[in-house]
Amino acid sequence: MIEIETGSANVYADPGRADAGEMLVKAQLASRIGDIIKSRKLSQAPAAEVLGIPQPKLSGLLRGQFHGVSEAKMMGCQAKLGGDIRIVLGPARRTPARRSVKVEFG
Repeated sequence: MIEIETGSANVYADPGRADAGEMLVKAQLASRIGDIIKSRKLSQAPAAEVLGIPQPKLSGLLRGQFHGVSEAKMMGCQAKLGGDIRIVLGPARRTPARRSVKVEFG
């Protein structure tokens, strides 16, 4: 019999990554950037020009290769594409595993 384990809402936390929260936020930002590019019917080369980054860097970012790209840079990319970002801060939690950052897209 195959045992199936239900994962959490954060695929980076399931294997125990220390940077799971940050990686989830980056994945959400990359997804939103991709959605905006598609909705504006841009190919990667013109989108990269708008963002001020090389096309190969944009391609990697959209494929989940965002190590070395800061959340601030990704939020800046979204803003350059006309996207809004709302950052919600809540009370600090005592347990690091329960801390979270929530990014809402307008």
